[in-house]
Amino acid sequence: MFKSKGAKINPDSTDTLVGEGSTFEGKIKSEAGIRVDGHIMGDMESSGSITIGENGIASSNVAARDLVLAGKLTGNVVVMGTLTIRASGTLIGNISAGRLIIEAGGVFHGTSLMEGMDAPVPAEQEPAASLAVSVS
Repeated sequence: MFKSKGAKINPDSTDTLVGEGSTFEGKIKSEAGIRVDGHIMGDMESSGSITIGENGIASSNVAARDLVLAGKLTGNVVVMGTLTIRASGTLIGNISAGRLIIEAGGVFHGTSLMEGMDAPVPAEQEPAASLAVSVS
């Protein structure tokens, strides 16, 4: 029932759930994954993945290893790994991510910055600092 203080938390597990019909106001910080199927107003930070389900609504700044968005998110996102916007997902805000996947029908309004690119880009081919994208 209770974990010992020395126990290592697996960032691939989900230990925090805001269920459908629930509303949470405040900041959530977890070493494991977070799933939102209800409504959250406040920042989220996870060493693992954050999933916002189809019925999930978040007004949050998000920092995580990975983010899967099938619901609605308004806020800025920093993801070290992959940000996936599903066909039912809507993101209004700026992103910084290692990889970005937007499924057909997914919506993104904001600017994006891709981090973690291995090869340096020659000066004559340098991209702009950010890229405005709107996919619908």
